[in-house]
Amino acid sequence: MSFALLFAGQGTQSAAMLPWLDDEPASQRALVTLQIAVGTDWRSALADNSTRSSNAFAQPLITGTSLAAWAGIHHHLCTQSGLDSSATGATGAMMPAVVAGYSVGELAAFACAQVLDVQTVMTLATLRANAMDAAVQGLDTGLLSVAGIDMQSVLKMDDQLDCAIHIGADHGIYAGQSALLDACSAHLTLRGATCKRLDVRIASHSRWMVPAAVQLAAALPLQNWAVAQCPVVLDATGTATRQTQALQRGLSAQLCNTVQWAACMDAIAEKGVRCVMEIGAGNALANMWNARHSAIPARSADDFRDASGAARWIARHLEV
Repeated sequence: MSFALLFAGQGTQSAAMLPWLDDEPASQRALVTLQIAVGTDWRSALADNSTRSSNAFAQPLITGTSLAAWAGIHHHLCTQSGLDSSATGATGAMMPAVVAGYSVGELAAFACAQVLDVQTVMTLATLRANAMDAAVQGLDTGLLSVAGIDMQSVLKMDDQLDCAIHIGADHGIYAGQSALLDACSAHLTLRGATCKRLDVRIASHSRWMVPAAVQLAAALPLQNWAVAQCPVVLDATGTATRQTQALQRGLSAQLCNTVQWAACMDAIAEKGVRCVMEIGAGNALANMWNARHSAIPARSADDFRDASGAARWIARHLEV
């Protein structure tokens, strides 16, 4: 019996996210690393709109809080199974069968698979954010969610639109300059689509990010890579791998190419997992999963009052 983890991306972070992190002993080590990167008062900082959507703040925050949440849940999974989490983590005890991360969540997925350590992915999160900001410096860009109209129809509206994230046949996230996104949103809404500007102030996963992808690609081989303890499904390809060079290529390529999230979900479902847990703020990924693969239940860690409850939910499905 096995389970999968989905690590959340940017756009759902809030001051109320994962309220149990502060009181979960097993999460503290990752939280200390997070606080070094973004400050000790990160919850108060999230209340400020401009800070919350700033890449330099949000990307390390999302990475660090996700890893802190998984550390707490993993500890309780091991404890509930009579295992010592501190002694068994390196050997894969109570580890997921497969992991994936949505956009910046891919960094946390790499750390969960133990191909990179927590400090390294936190450093890479900051590098990634700064490189992305530099790639569109002086431009007003962003992301627009469009549901109810297929990707080709949306892209035909303007050749300056890119599909940043493919979620389903009639649901995608589109990247471009803000004025164009707003105009497209108004037009598509009249055509019956559901449109929403995301709380991300950058054209992620698009042609604008090529310089950032090149910068990240140069940094990745310099890191200390370990053997993956479970496969990672890559955003750029929608395929699972443990191979180091493929992981490196995928992590940089996703910056300037469409995130194949529908294919990622399908690749995980093909592994025959019993349940899926979203790690991070909100429940957007769990909702996407349940809409596409309802036979395999998914929940978000943010739905639970503590890490123990999230661990019990996973364990209960593994016992079926």
